[in-house]
Order: sequence, then structure tokens, then C-alpha cells
Amino acid sequence: MAVRRVALLTAGGFAPCLSSAVGGLIERYSAVAPDVEIIAYKHGYQGLLTGDYLTVDATVRDKAHLLHRYGGSPIGNSRVKLTNTKDLVARGLVPEGVDPLDFAAQRLTEDGVDVLHTIGGDDTNTTAADLAAHLEKTGHHLTVVGLPKTIDNDIVPIRQSLGAQTAAEQASKFAQNVVAEHNSGSRMLIVHEVMGRNCGWLTAAAAREYRAWLDAQEWLPEIGLTREAWDVHGVYVPEVEIHIDEEAERLKTVMDTVGNVTIFLSEGAGVSDIVDLMEKNGEEVPRDAFGHVRLNEINPGAWFGKQFAEKLGAEKVLVQKSGYFSRSAPANETDLDLIRQMTTMAVDRALEGTPGVIGHDEDRDDELRAIEFDRIAGHKPFDYRLPWYIEMLEQIGQGRPLGQHPGGQ
Repeated sequence: MAVRRVALLTAGGFAPCLSSAVGGLIERYSAVAPDVEIIAYKHGYQGLLTGDYLTVDATVRDKAHLLHRYGGSPIGNSRVKLTNTKDLVARGLVPEGVDPLDFAAQRLTEDGVDVLHTIGGDDTNTTAADLAAHLEKTGHHLTVVGLPKTIDNDIVPIRQSLGAQTAAEQASKFAQNVVAEHNSGSRMLIVHEVMGRNCGWLTAAAAREYRAWLDAQEWLPEIGLTREAWDVHGVYVPEVEIHIDEEAERLKTVMDTVGNVTIFLSEGAGVSDIVDLMEKNGEEVPRDAFGHVRLNEINPGAWFGKQFAEKLGAEKVLVQKSGYFSRSAPANETDLDLIRQMTTMAVDRALEGTPGVIGHDEDRDDELRAIEFDRIAGHKPFDYRLPWYIEMLEQIGQGRPLGQHPGGQ
């Protein structure tokens, strides 16, 4: 079947690839199928449900290269889950008593969409596949080709998600300024809270990027400019249980000898412990439309900062979150190259009618291909047994991971 109209949407949280991925898709269609009409739903599935979209005109096609320079998403995101009927009705996105999946499918039919490109995480892409299956029953064929977006790099079975490498680099740049605060007072404890609800890849990669930056610097200990003071002294990820008392004992030695302590903490590390404590105290645990704990409201960085501060004898605690700084950045050269590869294949597969999520398939020798939707899943845990990670922990005196978190692999 000939492709006449293509729709794009970006959904979920931002990642440093959305703007460039939109630009890449537009450029590829303009090069190989210039007669195909392109629309872009505003704010993801929200725009799809409301019929709110932008039309990609000749000016946008001609200047699509500009989108590679920017972070964020020019067409907007939102956290809308099509299976959460109650939330959708409350937000006025679907009428009461209507199946949201059917409502969205009807909208795609009315809009005459033949191909839907979803740029998002596992939920965004598998929901689109459900839409395609639903439409097939009504006689409207829709080819869905997704692109993998997540700064956590946690989509199964995809080797590398778009935007993740840039996010790690940006978290390092953020830390380079924040850690400079280590001697703004004596016995300073700095907690760099990194995004990563269920996966510690970004925290680990950010620490690795930051320490690579340290390796490239020249130090002047005679005036107090030492690598030891600027270094990372602890890295904590959701996959590994945090033994606070044991770590506090080790970190107190660092505090006493170096004069400050810096830790990189994944926002999801130890959250189950915090939630358990809140529930035992009869407190309501804030959750979003997906059922995820609202991490900004329970504030893991501040909680762990308090636990460690008391045990380390810290005189000042600084908790800084790099998430929004990192996720809204423009893609770096590594990600731009990956985006070019994936958007090219995404368009080519869409035109031939092959659905799936574009990615390097870890189960098929890292082949770049359209991976079947029923194999796509989220929450791929970070492999804390990777040699580079173990070596990094040993270098900072943390040693091998102390134990597996109950929610880990």
C-alpha cells in the first residue's frame, strides 16, 4: 500500500535526541519520498487524542537541519498513558465511557495516517503497536515504526537508546561546576542526584564521563587544588543495595582525610526503602498516571544526604539534581550519528511496510534492525558487573558492589 500521510509524535520525558530525531525523519522523507505528507502531533498522545497537530510544510522541510542544533522537542511531549482511562477522562482528553485505544484509533483513521513514527520509551512504542493492531481489525492498515528514546538506556533488547550518551556527558558537565562547591565550607557533603528510576546506567556513565574529565586536568595541590577533593567518592545505583552504615564508615574516613565527600546517586537508588518507611508511617506515596512514584516529591537525594550527613559529621550538605539540565540538551556527535542511522532506517522500513522499533538488537549480534514490538520491554537493569564499572568503584575505594538490590537482576 502506498504511503500518503505520515505522523510523528514524541512522548514521555525529554531526552537529548527528540528534536534531532524529528529533524532526521523529515530530512529522510524529503530526500526519498518528497510527496509524502508529514504531520506532527503536538504533545505526544495528547495531541493525537485531541487532533492537535502541525503540518510539516516546505519551509520546515527546507530548514529541518536546524532541529539538530536544539534540545527538547519542537512538537512537545506529555506523559499520557492510553490505558489509564480514569486519568484521560479527568484531563478531558477522552469522553467518559469511551475506550481510549478505540478513540485514538478513530482519530488516526480520520486523520488519514498510514505511518506513525513514535519517538519514546518502551511504553510509548508498545502502545503505538497496540493502536496498529486495533486499527487492523477495523480495516485501516497502520505501519508503526518507533525510535528508542530514554536517557536511562534501559529498553530491552536495544543496545543503546537515543540521547543516553549525551545525557551522561551533560551530567558530567553539570557535576564539574557543582563539585567546585566542595570547599565553599568545611566538611562538605555533595550529593549529585542523577535521573534513573529503575536503571543505574546513567549514573554510572555520568561518573565515568566525569572521572575521564578529571583525568584530563592538571592539578596544583600546593594551593589546595587536588584531584582527591574533586573526585567521586561513592556511586549508588538502583540495582545494588546500599549498606548505609558500612558506606558511612568508609566515607567518614574520606571526609576526615580529604575534607569533603561527593557522591553520585541514582534517583531510584534505595527508593523502595523510602517508600516502605512512608507507608509504615501512614503517609501517602505520591504517584503519577503511570503509577510511578513521584521522585521529585519524595526527594531521594535529600533523604540520603540527611542519612549520610549525620554519620559523616558533615557541616554542610549540597544536593543538586542534573536531570533537567541533562535531558533537555541538544544531541552530541555520538548521538547525532546514531540518530542519522536510526532515522534513515526508520523511514526506509516505514515505506516498505515493516513495523518495529529501530535499534541495535542485542539478541541478534547488535544488528541494527526493526525489532519486533512484542520483544520490546522497559526497565532493563544496568549490569553492575561490567568490568569498567567494577574498576571505577575499586579506583574510588568503594570496591565491588556490596549486594544486589531486591529489584535488580
